[in-house]
Amino acid sequence: MIGPGKRVLLVGEGRTFFVRSGTGMFSTDRGVIDLDAVGMASAGDTIESHTGHLFRVLIPRAPDYFEHAKRTGAPMLPRDIGLVIALTGMNRNDVVLDAGTGSGISAIFFGGVAKKVVTYETREDFARVAAENIREAGLANVEVIPGDVLAAEDLFDIVHYDMTIGPEHVRHAHSLLRPGGYLACYTPFIEHLCIVLETAEGLFSSVRAVECIEREMTRSKRGTRPSTRVGHSGYLTIARK
Repeated sequence: MIGPGKRVLLVGEGRTFFVRSGTGMFSTDRGVIDLDAVGMASAGDTIESHTGHLFRVLIPRAPDYFEHAKRTGAPMLPRDIGLVIALTGMNRNDVVLDAGTGSGISAIFFGGVAKKVVTYETREDFARVAAENIREAGLANVEVIPGDVLAAEDLFDIVHYDMTIGPEHVRHAHSLLRPGGYLACYTPFIEHLCIVLETAEGLFSSVRAVECIEREMTRSKRGTRPSTRVGHSGYLTIARK
């Protein structure tokens, strides 16, 4: 049984609703759904609206929070978050420092992989939204700290920045990392990428920068080809101590 107060997805007939179980009635263009009944269901069960339309109950995963959670700005795309995880080898033994929390989407992805995540956000209103999203994702191993990441202490296996970065941030990350640990910096502009590279190359044993690009494939009666949508999102620098 899912129980009351849990975030769930209701999926059916081309519709997806991100709702909280056990909070009364939910009106849709496919009829009214009893959310108390959703709380009594289990993942995979089918719920019927008052007009007879069927919805499957699913437990949200990290990509669903990217799509449906409350936002305070534009979060990193899942593909770019995945690249951070892959290039740093993030795993269940890692303690991760994240900065530029925003809506908490990256922290939610990291929290599903790492042992512990500590994420810093300078704006208190953003930090409150992120903390709410992380609670709803059920991640007790993610801590949101309203404040400047330059105040962070302790040692970490991975430091991740998604924020405006200065040389002081790169140097601070180096001081916080365990030997063999990784710094990952997502930067939207080449100028910020250059700041990271120029500082990291004098500190870290290896530095690698990549452009984040994805080409979606589209299919029609005429054939299959790459989408004409812009595939670029930003730049990622990975540096190892």
